[in-house]
Amino acid sequence: MSWDSYIDNLVAQTKDSAGTEHADKACIIGLDGGAPWTTAAHAKALKLTGSEGQNIARALKSKDFTPFQAGGILCEGVKYQFLREEDGKIVFGKKKDKGALTMQCSKTAVVIGHTAEGCQQGNTNKGVGVIADYLESLGM
Repeated sequence: MSWDSYIDNLVAQTKDSAGTEHADKACIIGLDGGAPWTTAAHAKALKLTGSEGQNIARALKSKDFTPFQAGGILCEGVKYQFLREEDGKIVFGKKKDKGALTMQCSKTAVVIGHTAEGCQQGNTNKGVGVIADYLESLGM
């Protein structure tokens, strides 16, 4: 099964009433170790490099966000400012002129969406939430 179709689904869920997609990139990684579930070959793939996936998964699994508070959230080599976390399972980040990140974990995965600069992160939050909640409903 290819997880890449979930990228399309997530991005489609971020459309506003005018039909504008607010997420431009997304990926899913495993909560245990941060291994990619989606491939970098997808046109709208968020391509984590090096240990970025491992660091994100570690923080969300342990619910210890002090590394993000101290050093930001690294994603595609860009350092995003940690904004806040909710319920120990949703994390928000932002980088001026680079957009914003929304990350939400399910039982076994972390769904990550990137909001394009100038778009609304709230719409991306909705798309990420739909996918994470769906995975959670499957016990994943």
